[in-house]
Amino acid sequence: MKPVERVPPRMYDTVLLATDGSDAADRAAERAIDLAATYGAALHAIYVIETRTAYDNAIVDPEEVEANLRSEGSEILDAVAERAAAAGVDAETAIEEGVPDEVIETYADERGADVIVLGRRGRSGLRRALLGSTTDALVRTSPVPVLVVGDDEDVAGAGSRKA
Repeated sequence: MKPVERVPPRMYDTVLLATDGSDAADRAAERAIDLAATYGAALHAIYVIETRTAYDNAIVDPEEVEANLRSEGSEILDAVAERAAAAGVDAETAIEEGVPDEVIETYADERGADVIVLGRRGRSGLRRALLGSTTDALVRTSPVPVLVVGDDEDVAGAGSRKA
């Protein structure tokens, strides 16, 4: 009798990583790449330039701010694509503008994403107590399942208590 080869069920055909380059987003990228590699899924990575804050400062030239944010986004997405390629995964990347949770949700819908992967908290200076505002909004409103990747400290202390 021949041994039966077990193949993981195809849970995901399309994985969407939402990244801002933060440490949490970096851990989310690892998880998204791992999911795509495991399930043979397409990987999309998106960086959103938040239009609510990109031009709020009248002292700085809005075009310069946007150019800097686009450059930063390109570097972040290039790094994700390189890591994905090293894992044997092709990544399609995009830089979009708008309200992050709305843009991410629309992007996921347009590409038929099966899951959105992102970090628990991003780079904003004003953090919510438990979740970043984009993460919180997506968890509450997205019709696509959202996988929130926590901080290393969260994982390390998840099952422990301090006396």
